[in-house]
Formats: sequence, C-alpha cells, structure tokens
Amino acid sequence: MYPSQTTWQQISRVVALMSKRRTARPFSQPPRWGWRSATALGALANVLLLAACGGGGSPDMQSPQAAVVDAAYCSGTQAGSYTLVAGECLRASTVLSETRAAATQQAKAVTTLNETVLFDWAETTYPSLFPGHKANTAVPPYVLRHYPETQTYLGVANGTVYVLGPVTGNALATLGSLASFNCKVFPSTCTAVANPVTNASTAGIRCAESVNAFNSSASVNANSTSSWTCNSTQRLLTANGVPDHAVGVFPNADNPNAITAQTVSVSATLSPAVTSTTGTATQIVGYVMNGVKLDPNTGGTCDNAGTGCSLVGGSGAWRMEALGQTSFKFGTDSSNAHVQPGGAYHYHGMPEGYIAKLNKGQAMTLIGWASDGFPIYARYGYTTANDAGSAIKVMTGSYRIKTTPDAGRPATSLYPMGTFLQDHEYVAGLGDLDECNGRVGVTPEFPNGTYHYYATDTYPYLQRCVKGTAPATATGPGAGGPPPPR
Repeated sequence: MYPSQTTWQQISRVVALMSKRRTARPFSQPPRWGWRSATALGALANVLLLAACGGGGSPDMQSPQAAVVDAAYCSGTQAGSYTLVAGECLRASTVLSETRAAATQQAKAVTTLNETVLFDWAETTYPSLFPGHKANTAVPPYVLRHYPETQTYLGVANGTVYVLGPVTGNALATLGSLASFNCKVFPSTCTAVANPVTNASTAGIRCAESVNAFNSSASVNANSTSSWTCNSTQRLLTANGVPDHAVGVFPNADNPNAITAQTVSVSATLSPAVTSTTGTATQIVGYVMNGVKLDPNTGGTCDNAGTGCSLVGGSGAWRMEALGQTSFKFGTDSSNAHVQPGGAYHYHGMPEGYIAKLNKGQAMTLIGWASDGFPIYARYGYTTANDAGSAIKVMTGSYRIKTTPDAGRPATSLYPMGTFLQDHEYVAGLGDLDECNGRVGVTPEFPNGTYHYYATDTYPYLQRCVKGTAPATATGPGAGGPPPPR
C-alpha cells in the first residue's frame, strides 16, 4: 500500500529539502527537517540495535500504541525501564515472541546487504512494527517502505537508515548507517576481520544530521543548533556550541563563566590517514555530534615552586589536569564539562549528558568526529578489536601515574601525583588503547575496520593527540599533547 496523498506530500517536501545543497560557504546550514533527538528514538533504536552479532533471542516490540503506559512510569522509581517518546511514556524494553528463523534462512541465501535485504529482515524480525511484506518505493534520495498499519516509514538514503512514525514522534530520525546492520542481518557471516582497514574513508557515514532543539536548563535557556554535512572531500560542521542536554550551574563558585552561543565552523577530511606513530599534540581533539568541542587540556599551570599557579592563561611549566585531581577546582559538571571565559561550553572527559540522551546502553556508540577525521566512540568497544561478534567491554586507556615525580616538579606535599599532565605516563599494552586513546578495529559504522578514538573513564579521558593530520586551528597553543611514554 502506498502512502496517502497527504503523507506522500509531506515525505516529498522532506526529500526536496534534503536534496538542497548550499555552496556559498562551508558548513552551510542544511535543510531543517523535523529531526528527532536520539532520546526520543531510544525505545526504537534499542530494539533494532539489540540484535547484536551472534546474539540470542530477539526482544519483543509492541506496537507504538500498545507500548504506551502511564506517564508516571517515566518519572518514577521505574524510570530506567521506560522512555519518554514524543510526549508518551513507552516501555523501553519488552519481550519478543517472534523468532529470527526466516531472517537466518535469508542470511544463508543472501550475504550482500542492501535496502531490500534490510527491509525484509526488519519485517521478519520486528513484525509488530513493520508488519507484512511491502514493496520498495523510490523517492530519491530514498528507497523506502511504508507500513500503514503502524503508520511507519523505513527508508535508506545515502547509506543511512531512517525511520519516520509514531515511535519517533512523526519526525524523521536516523538509526545509523546501512553498513552497521551487517552483523545483525547476517550473524553467520559476522566473523573476525583478518586484516582490518586502518585508513577507511568516512564518506557517507553520518553525513546529514542536524539538531535545532531548545535547552531549558537554567544555565542555557537557548537553542542548541548543529549541522553536519559532507561534500566530496570534507566533513563539515556548523554549530553554535550550545549543549543539547542538561548542564550544571554556570557560573559557579569554581567557574565564573556563563554559557553563550559560539560560531563553530570547522571541517575534517573524509579520507583520514594515520600519519604518526606516536601522535601529534592537539588542543581541540574533535567535536561531539551536538556541536560541542572536545578540549581536554587546560590553561592552568604552576611554576616549579608551586607558588605561582593560575587556572587560566598560566605560564608555568606544569600543566594542570581538569579531572582526576583535587588540588584545583575547575567547576566541571556531571558531563565533565565547564565554560571558558569566552562562553564556550566544552568537554574535558566523557560527555555523559549527551550519551544519556542517546540511550544506547552497553553498545559501541559513535559520539563524534576527531579533528583528523577519524571517528570517536564512547566507553564501550569490542573485546577483540577486529571481531564485531566478540563481547562488548569497557575500554581502558594505557596510562598510569608515575611512581617518581619528574625533576623540578612542585612538591608532592603541595600537589599530589596526578595533579599535572606530566605526572602520567603511557605504557604500551597496559590498557586497550594506544597513546592517543585509539586503536585499529571494526566498529558498527566501519565493519571492515578503521582507526578510531575513545572517550574513556580512565586517564586520559579524551585523546590528547591525533594519529592523522589535524587542521592548524585544532593544534593551537593549548595543545599539551600526551604525557611521555614509559
């Protein structure tokens, strides 16, 4: 069955808007579709992405209407089991009765993932949401299927999977790249990659995303805007740097600065390549998808005596850490972020507020792009770097605090070890990651592998260097670089 004339016109308008490209300047603002935040997509994304490679039974997904429960569940003691979607409280996870037999049989016959194969798999695996077998409809740049029984559209455009329907608040939303579903559709073929790619092209991966959402946090009270686009060679971001999640109180006793809108206009190559074995010191190591920068170093320093210390614009040799020490307070919030004198909110560590909005749980989650063009993931990765079928684990950095302070350091009686960047050392193999908090391996978006970075709960929290080539604007005077290796 085809969409109604009214709905078809709505889809056509969205497609027409999406196909427009402005060329007046880089990072031109893309069309404003009714883009939905990942939180509003939580219930659906969890279900579609839960069928991990080699996993067991599939979760059950009720129809959007049947999944609605009393709104009190989303704010009460059971809030973790429910998700607020488009103003309705939905069950975040339920149990599925359908089997994946047909999908498994299909995987034996077909091993190349395309739109038709994905749609057929979704219909077989999640019939409550995608009932029956529908025909493909081409609405360039989309190939899509319409499910009038659930008022839902499932489509693919430019290598990205989209959904539109009641579960997303009738706003167009992304479920990730088509390639990221390969292990889910073909679990029997999801095996370790013998020789994972290091320098994978990122063309077509998360190339058309925008957010324009009001942040009602008392310290924000403004719209958060960000727009990611790609041309033939570059990934482009325009944003106002305003976070799209709840933040702490700013100004506060340890941070006297208020959050203000910024002018963010940056780019990175779509063809990143590892050019350094030890990494290049970088100040702005990347940007989260919400347009907020990752800027892990501080401007705080101390002199050798430890009596001349400044939290901003210091000239001493000993560089203060923002996190993991108690000698100096930088006023960071629960997202490990604070505000620079110019009003720029930025992350020094795991962007917890943004990650919570994604509602992905224990899954490998792309949160942004590094200044050299490689992807950045948060907290979780595969136990075996080249095997998407291996278990998910919490990734750890390979740094430790030195047992002996460096010569000339301020006395440890004044400032305990761990206070300064130079107090840490990299030890190859101590954790999962290299000196730039990255590694080569497969990811959901790059099933054949790529070099990629991690935000971690352990030092250095965010990478302090990049393995590829970053623009000069990212390697400014605040680029402290990683501590020296052991």
